[in-house]
Amino acid sequence: MPRVRVEWLEGRTQEQRQRLANAITQSVAEIALVAPEQVTVLFDEIPRHLQAKGGVFWCDRDQKVS
Repeated sequence: MPRVRVEWLEGRTQEQRQRLANAITQSVAEIALVAPEQVTVLFDEIPRHLQAKGGVFWCDRDQKVS
């Protein structure tokens, strides 16, 4: 029962999550020799105001682009 955790910034669509979950499930099932039903994919969506890169929070980067 493989479990894969994806950490990324919030803001992705349900379609993007679904496509990634499908791709991960297929790859892990093939490589680990398990049924797709045994693969779990967890999404941790991090709020943009709680993650910084180079000392700048992502929400502040967004404001500079707008």
